[in-house]
Amino acid sequence: MEIAPTRTIGSIVAEDFRTAAVFSAHGLDFCCKGGRTIDEACRQKGLNSTALKAELLAAIERDSKAGREYKSWPPSRLIEHIERVHHRYIESRTPTLLQFLDKLCRVHGDRHPELFAIQREFQECGGAMAAHMKKEELVLFPFINQLEKAQLHGSQAPTTHFGTVDNPIAMMEHDHDAEGERFRRIAELSGDYANPADGCATYAATMSLLKEFEQDLHLHIHLENNILFPKAKALEAGLSVKG
Repeated sequence: MEIAPTRTIGSIVAEDFRTAAVFSAHGLDFCCKGGRTIDEACRQKGLNSTALKAELLAAIERDSKAGREYKSWPPSRLIEHIERVHHRYIESRTPTLLQFLDKLCRVHGDRHPELFAIQREFQECGGAMAAHMKKEELVLFPFINQLEKAQLHGSQAPTTHFGTVDNPIAMMEHDHDAEGERFRRIAELSGDYANPADGCATYAATMSLLKEFEQDLHLHIHLENNILFPKAKALEAGLSVKG
């Protein structure tokens, strides 16, 4: 892989997802802020861009057989994967985390008042993501599948009530940005998901699950913002030219 100074973080991760671990280790957001160039991101974080590029290339070489070729998947396969893996993950993990956070607030809230803020943030995340996923599964994703079928069959682009695919995509990206910011606040409130000295097993498990939730959300958003949505826009543009 060539890592030019003008390459964006999102495009690097889209080409080879193994690079995501390196960006995450340095606190560089590759999903919501994936549009930044690698040099720009390094300047903002005070990192040496040359050293970071070397780390990225080493990670690719060291783990040459790992990762999935998400970028080569057609939109329909990406959608099926996102729904089956990431949407269902959120649906299954959210009630568990809400239960754990409620317990932590009751047992540890007097000594750790930040838990109440974390609980509020995650409650809002659960509601927002439930509505977000419903919009994707009922509106945006079916339309993208229709675009793919139209291309395969050489037919015209389907008509919609929302204009071009750019409009619902912009709404979804706005939601992604909001949840990315939310988890930055949760990470800060929790001391980067630390288990305090007086924390119990439930405390440790909750922090680990919150961190896992954030990591899954980053991959989820990356697959949509940096791979699926550009594919959908290209599909629609191709059908418009053909029509």
